[in-house]
Amino acid sequence: MVEKDLLEIKSLSQKDIIEILDLASDMKKILSGEKYSNILKGKTVITIFFEPSTRTRLSFELAAKYLGAHYGNIEVSTSSVAKGESLIDTVRTVEMMKADVVITRHNMSGTPHMLSKYTNMSIVNAGDGINEHPTQGLLDMMTIKEKKGTLKGLKVTIVGDIMHSRVARSNIWGLKKMGSEVAVCAPSTLMPSQIEKMGVKAYNNIEEAVIDADVVMGLRIQLERQKSGLFPTVDEYKEYFGINERILKLAKPDVILMHPGPINRNVEVTASAANSSYSVIEEQVTNGVAVRMAILKILCERRN
Repeated sequence: MVEKDLLEIKSLSQKDIIEILDLASDMKKILSGEKYSNILKGKTVITIFFEPSTRTRLSFELAAKYLGAHYGNIEVSTSSVAKGESLIDTVRTVEMMKADVVITRHNMSGTPHMLSKYTNMSIVNAGDGINEHPTQGLLDMMTIKEKKGTLKGLKVTIVGDIMHSRVARSNIWGLKKMGSEVAVCAPSTLMPSQIEKMGVKAYNNIEEAVIDADVVMGLRIQLERQKSGLFPTVDEYKEYFGINERILKLAKPDVILMHPGPINRNVEVTASAANSSYSVIEEQVTNGVAVRMAILKILCERRN
């Protein structure tokens, strides 16, 4: 049961996921209307991001404001963290200012889990190293469920930098819990050696991986997390692992194309595929706001 924090999908039950997705569907109605509610009136939500973000940080900000909460953002480069203050002291300081929820992204895996032990505020993991990105996994599942009506029995193929992708891990945990079959495809240098222990099937050939897929999800090549070149050139990656309309035609006729963004267009996904009728990439962005509204509502209600 989701109570004080949202740290990972790995520890959520199927019932937890269904509850969040159902509530997110209700929250989406607010987005389609006046985009305002007083559900979180009097609550305060703070974001602290140690890595760049557009979609995740802004969607949390809008989610808080659409629900009537106060919102603040700590710019790490101009905060006391830049003077050497520990993250724990920063979070405790924010708590003393009577904030209710802190949403954090950090390059070290496990950081949100550690912080949750030192504060009574709710901590939301907006991405920790290469571990998890739970709200991204939830919004992806919401998008698939909207398009397919169910998650059970679907084949979802995830293509890209599996090694460094917290998005892939959250999706694998969540989709498997909901009854989907998950396949992953990457160059051998970007594929974790024991990934199949997570209950997925691993491929090094994209054409084989997408056969009979209901969903094809591209992942960004995370050059910033790679200590050395793990594939010869971007052009070679595009040739062997890039998603284009020819590749999508090998999947089921009603396949949908997803990507968590930002997209390196014409690398992971061609521009024509991203703009095609297969693509639900922009709908993922809208659903990201709805899912984060649902998470904030659940946490603010339960921590009281």
